[in-house]
Amino acid sequence: MAKKGIREYNAKRLIHNSLPEYSNGRFHTDDRLILVTPQTDLDKLPQENAWLNETKLVVKPDQLFGKRGKNNLLLVNASFPEVRSWIEERMSKRVTIEQTTGKTTGVLTHFLIEPFVPHEEEYYLAFTSKADADVIHFSLHGGVDVEEVWDSVVTIKVPILADPTAVDVVSHLPEMKEKETVAAFIQALYRVYCEYYFAYLEFNPIAFHEGTLVPLDTVAKLDDTAAFQCAQKWGKIEFPKAFGSVSTKEEAYIAALDEKTGASLKLTLLHPNGRVWNLVAGGGASVIYADTVVDLGYGEELANYGEYSGNPTTEQTYEYTKTILDLMTRVPDPQGLPKLLLIGGGIANFTDVAKTFTGIVKALEDYKEKLHENNVKIYVRRGGPNYKEGLENMRHLGERIGIPLQVFGPETHMTRIVSLALEEGK
Repeated sequence: MAKKGIREYNAKRLIHNSLPEYSNGRFHTDDRLILVTPQTDLDKLPQENAWLNETKLVVKPDQLFGKRGKNNLLLVNASFPEVRSWIEERMSKRVTIEQTTGKTTGVLTHFLIEPFVPHEEEYYLAFTSKADADVIHFSLHGGVDVEEVWDSVVTIKVPILADPTAVDVVSHLPEMKEKETVAAFIQALYRVYCEYYFAYLEFNPIAFHEGTLVPLDTVAKLDDTAAFQCAQKWGKIEFPKAFGSVSTKEEAYIAALDEKTGASLKLTLLHPNGRVWNLVAGGGASVIYADTVVDLGYGEELANYGEYSGNPTTEQTYEYTKTILDLMTRVPDPQGLPKLLLIGGGIANFTDVAKTFTGIVKALEDYKEKLHENNVKIYVRRGGPNYKEGLENMRHLGERIGIPLQVFGPETHMTRIVSLALEEGK
C-alpha cells in the first residue's frame, strides 16, 4: 500500500459523492466546496456560486498540513468580501507553520472555501489501516490536539476482509446524544473508506448539526496503488507534495506526462546522488522494491521512488526511462563504486512487457556512453504478456552495448535482484 495525501477539497468531494449510496440515502454532506488556486478568478466566483453571498463562510489553506487555526491560517463565520480579502493577502506568500513535527516553510497556493456550520458538540473520528486490521477511533472531545485527550478515544478494530456492513459500532461508543445516528454514520463512512481505498481518514473535529454529522476539518490519504481500479470513483485526483516540498524540473516533467495519459507515470527524487535507482512497473511493486532497499540498509543510497504502469506506450516508457537515466548519469560516484539500475516489477496482467521494454531498450542505447562512464550495472526481473520476448531483447541489449546486465523471469522472487545488486555493487 502506498499512502498518498490528498487535498481536503478532494476528500470531502469523494465523501459527498459516495456517502448517500453507502448509507442507503440516510446521510448526505454539503457539496458547496470551492478550491481556490493562483489561477482562480475571484471576481467570477460569486457569479458562478451564488451561495457565496448567501451564507457565512470558512476559508483555510488546503495544502496537506494541519494546525491551521493555531498558525493563524483559518477564517470562520466570514462574508465573501472578507474571505476574498483574506485570500488575497496570503496567496503566493511564503509562511512558516509550526506542527507537532516541527516548523516547515512553504508558499501558500491553495485555499478551501466552504459554508460555516454553527454547532455545539465537536467529536473526533478517524479511520486508519494496519497490517492485520482497519482501526476506527472515536472521541467525544474533538477540536483539540487528540494526543492530549487520547484516554477518551474509543478504538474499534476491524479484521482484514471482515464485512464492512457488519461492523458493530454502537456498542463501543460512549453514552452520548443521538448515539444510534452517530454509529450509523460511522458505519456508512467506514464503507466509503473501504470501497474508495482510503488508507487514512481523520476528522478533527466532526460536528453534530441538524441531526447529522458534518465533517469540518478533514485529513485524508488514498492507497494510490488502487488508482487504476478506482479511476471512475475518484475522478480527477491530485496527489500534491507535502507543504514546503518543491518539485524538481524532472519530477514536474514526469507529472506532466502522467496528466496526458491513461497510464501511470510517477517519479519522486529521494537522494539524487544515490547509487540505487529503481525503474519499476506497478505501484505495489515500487513500494516493495523501495522498502527492500531500505530494509537491507541502503536507504541513503536509494535515489528515487516511482513507477510506470497501466500499459504506457513505447514512447511514454522511453521518455520516463530517459529522464531517470539522465538523472542517474550526471555525476559518477565519487568513490568509483558502480551505480545500480533495478528494472523490476511483478507479473503484469495486461501491460505488454515487450512493448514497454522496447522504450527502455531505446533509452539505454541512447545513454550507452554515460552508462559506461558511471560504471552502471543493470538487473532486470519481469513477468507478464510477452515477457520472454522482452527479457530476450534486454539480454541482447547488454551484449550489444557492453553493459553488465542480468535478466530474470517470474521464476525468480521479485526482490531477489535487489539483494543481488547490493551484494555485487559493494
